[in-house]
Amino acid sequence: MKRWLCVLSVVAIIGVFWQHPAVAQDEGWIVMFNGQNLDGWKASENKESWSVEDGAIVCHGPRSHLFYQTEKPFKNFHFKCEVMTTPGSNSGIYFHTRYQETGWPKYGFECQVNISHADPRKSGSLYAVVDVSDPPAKDNEWYTQEIIVQGRNVKSIINGQVVVDYTEPEGKEPFSDDFARVLGEGTFALQAHDPQSKVYFRNLKVKRLP
Repeated sequence: MKRWLCVLSVVAIIGVFWQHPAVAQDEGWIVMFNGQNLDGWKASENKESWSVEDGAIVCHGPRSHLFYQTEKPFKNFHFKCEVMTTPGSNSGIYFHTRYQETGWPKYGFECQVNISHADPRKSGSLYAVVDVSDPPAKDNEWYTQEIIVQGRNVKSIINGQVVVDYTEPEGKEPFSDDFARVLGEGTFALQAHDPQSKVYFRNLKVKRLP
């Protein structure tokens, strides 16, 4: 009897370990950051503004943007990460963008990261499109930030709460010559805004949607 119990236990353990990879594969999530270095990412201009500390990407320094490298651009997707801001810090998460060596990214949208910086557009804002003034998050605490794009609809989610639900009008023209702010396709970028801002990102992942 004891031998059969041992066999059943081993089978159960094997079953658990066998199921986890299958579940991860079925969910379709792509892990974007390995927790150790910036492999798979490319920084613009002031590259020294980026580092890795305790399993998190850290931005702290002059303006720079850290672009996720992908051969296939993202169009419809569910992006999720954990963010921790420090008091007075400003940052952002761009999507549908593309690499550029200098300046603020022209293409795509910026999903704002800001709890207590002077900029009135706070975390979760679809910058200068739909603004959020009071996000459900605090400085010096990890919070979840999600972006879901399906067709012309964009949802921005902070700690499980939808703070932006925006549907782009058909035929929308670019916002300006400097900032498109129209949906298309592209990659993601994190923002180092200024030397006084320090922000942490971890557990970055994305899932492509139909």
